[in-house]
Amino acid sequence: MIERHIIIENVDPVTFYGVNNSNIQLIRNLFPKLRMAARGSVITVIGDDSETAEFEEKIHSLADYCAEYNTLPEDVIIDTIKGTPPKQLKMDDVIVYGVNGKPISGRTPNQQLLVKKFAENDLTFALGPAGTGKTYLAVALAVRSLKNREARKIILSRPAVEAGEKLGFLPGDMRDKIDPYLQPLYDALEDMIPQAKLKEYMENNVIQIAPLAFMRGRTLNDAIIVLDEAQNTTTHQIKMFLTRLGMGSKMIVTGDTTQIDLPRATTSGLIHALRVLEGVRGIGKVEFEKKDIVRHQLVQRIVEAYERFHEEEKLFAQTNTNNKEEQA
Repeated sequence: MIERHIIIENVDPVTFYGVNNSNIQLIRNLFPKLRMAARGSVITVIGDDSETAEFEEKIHSLADYCAEYNTLPEDVIIDTIKGTPPKQLKMDDVIVYGVNGKPISGRTPNQQLLVKKFAENDLTFALGPAGTGKTYLAVALAVRSLKNREARKIILSRPAVEAGEKLGFLPGDMRDKIDPYLQPLYDALEDMIPQAKLKEYMENNVIQIAPLAFMRGRTLNDAIIVLDEAQNTTTHQIKMFLTRLGMGSKMIVTGDTTQIDLPRATTSGLIHALRVLEGVRGIGKVEFEKKDIVRHQLVQRIVEAYERFHEEEKLFAQTNTNNKEEQA
């Protein structure tokens, strides 16, 4: 009789062990001659040398499947332990498998173009209206790079600019005040990484979410860096951010130039950067359109209504200007 200690890496123990340890109970039933106990990311097994060796091999195969797909169904456990390769869930254009095995992929031509531009360039701009999946897709690409060991960490940032509300009136300390601005980034991560694993990544600074101001003075190596809502940066802020790019890193900058919350006299750093960096080698750009909106179908109609309204306002203002000039 020997005792083996098997460490399951890169998986969420809750997902691997199943609800109420249902998966580990199934594994125990399929290896009736072994005694086993699971605690955290370590499984201890006692039994015959050859059978414990086979058990360790099967556990690593199950862990690989769970790390890839973020799920571990009963039929996969049974097939793997009985020596039948589990059916692969591979689908074309899947970026990463989210929580419960949900495939996340580019759903529109422009979303697929963003995936391509990210692969080809170290800095990619993703521009377009609300609901086109810019932020969600950028986070998915970052998570894939982390899972594939193409990067050691993920840095997600947003400018803390009020959209009609005042930061000072929010309750709590500075972290409590800042977190609501970063919530869309948390939401995307929670869709793609099991809760326990996400908590571990954040506690170990493998995934960092911070306001733009916290980026000053840093050089970000071997990282995927995402700047969201970049239209609300100033020219100095976006220059500071873009120059944080370190060796082995990639950066995605997302923004919507029609939703600028800066004071009226302040130039948007995103618009300025796009003009300054036009034609620079190594920089990609994807412009999303209304047809790329993947939220509720009403969102597309709302965006179109606002566009019509602003066009009518501009036409009305131009007509008034022309009338005044004629009267003069």
